[in-house]
Amino acid sequence: MRKLFFTTSITLFAFVVMAQKPCSRPEFRQFDFWIGEWEAFGKNGQKGGDSKISVILDSCVILEEWTSANAQQGLIYSGKSFNSYNAATKQWQQTWTDNTGNTTEFLRGEGSNGKIIYYADKVTGPDGKQFMRRLTFTKLDNNKVRQFGELSNDGGKTWIVEYDLEYRRKK
Repeated sequence: MRKLFFTTSITLFAFVVMAQKPCSRPEFRQFDFWIGEWEAFGKNGQKGGDSKISVILDSCVILEEWTSANAQQGLIYSGKSFNSYNAATKQWQQTWTDNTGNTTEFLRGEGSNGKIIYYADKVTGPDGKQFMRRLTFTKLDNNKVRQFGELSNDGGKTWIVEYDLEYRRKK
């Protein structure tokens, strides 16, 4: 009888967990405004690249696949980011990695409807010096998202614009 009760309890628990996808809660869906296929443009109106944003791993991860519009120093720049809500820390996180061998980990992130702000507290530059990065995504409307990158050399007291892109949904 005890074995039957245990087996039934485990089966019922598994069924409930399977029925409720763990990443379907509202906080996991705060970044869904970025999902889609996009062209990204700089403030000068010049196309910076293309980005495909999709949901993977049972809707727990938002995957970015970026490709630059033009070659720089003979290289078409490309990279991927993995964006997820960390239920334990109640923060958004992003890991970016690219074809130049660089990786940035944004381990702190704040989310709300229409806005995600990431922070990378310890980024090491080519000169070996550490700095901070802040990355803000803002939904402008259903077909436009702003991605605003900044860096700080003084622990976040002041910020310098690194890039400012407007994502326009491909039709």
